[in-house]
Amino acid sequence: MKNKDKRPFSKDILIINDIEAVYNKIINDLQNSVFQRLNRMGGVIGISGGIDSSVSMALAAKALGTENLLAIMLPEHDSSDDSALFAQKLADKFGVKAITENITGALEGFGCYQRRDEAVKRVFPEYDPLKYKMKIGIRSSGLYTNLPPLFSVTIIDKEGNEQSKRVPAPELRQIEAASNFKQRCRMSMLYYHAELHHYVVIGTPNKHEVEQGFFVKNGDGGADVMPIAHLYKTQVYQLAHYLGVPQEIIERTPTSDTYSAEQTQEEFFFQLPFQQMDLLWFAFKNEYDPEEVGSVMGRTVDEIKKVFAGFERKIMTTQYLRMPPISY
Repeated sequence: MKNKDKRPFSKDILIINDIEAVYNKIINDLQNSVFQRLNRMGGVIGISGGIDSSVSMALAAKALGTENLLAIMLPEHDSSDDSALFAQKLADKFGVKAITENITGALEGFGCYQRRDEAVKRVFPEYDPLKYKMKIGIRSSGLYTNLPPLFSVTIIDKEGNEQSKRVPAPELRQIEAASNFKQRCRMSMLYYHAELHHYVVIGTPNKHEVEQGFFVKNGDGGADVMPIAHLYKTQVYQLAHYLGVPQEIIERTPTSDTYSAEQTQEEFFFQLPFQQMDLLWFAFKNEYDPEEVGSVMGRTVDEIKKVFAGFERKIMTTQYLRMPPISY
């Protein structure tokens, strides 16, 4: 059945009209989940100075009480210095105790940087992590085409000169597998503190990240509760304003903060600004007619159909990430 939502499609369709009601429901659900269903005394949350972890922490502080919440900053060798500054400002604003657990040593023990750099050097033999920064990203014309996403690796020297090449599949898999040590190591540290205090681990993914597979299985995709997993990014920003998240964090460009070179989430995964992504994902999930969507978005019917087909591919290829263990 078409148009599950029933409302005419518009650019304002994701605006939360009763923000207080949404806020109260999350607070009540979070309290019930932590104190009743999971029978824990509070929560731990990793904070990075990004909008999702900031809103999740602010909600948890209101729901659980600041005395029952521990915020943990988890920097490593490649982390931006800004992340720690924003994260500490967030914790101070809401009166939440914050500690730092630097995971660089653990990642070195796993061989995270070495394994990643081995793959980069097979693409760029001159690559030296002391002389270059690096990142990977999607090379394509965007979601409005039939072109499949192709990944490139980019190295940047100290003068800011960039070189990019398409990264072959074996090297891409090795770079991603090595980099995913970061998210899995962070989650291990969060669970250490959660078990130490008889707390839950509070996850921070939003709706796009969960449903499109922008997370690491058993890494940032692993948690006990996820208070904003049902919210579009636009709505997360609405809650940020309502909760009083520092303006500098609200204005900060969403980044992955995974590689040594700066990289936006749009560049790495989503391929579109989140405002457009929100509307298109909502239209796709609610089965709006491509003609109606195209007229609002200023795109042709064919372009919207290509976007929807791309979403279907993404759901299919990332389904493994959302699956629980198969038991017999």
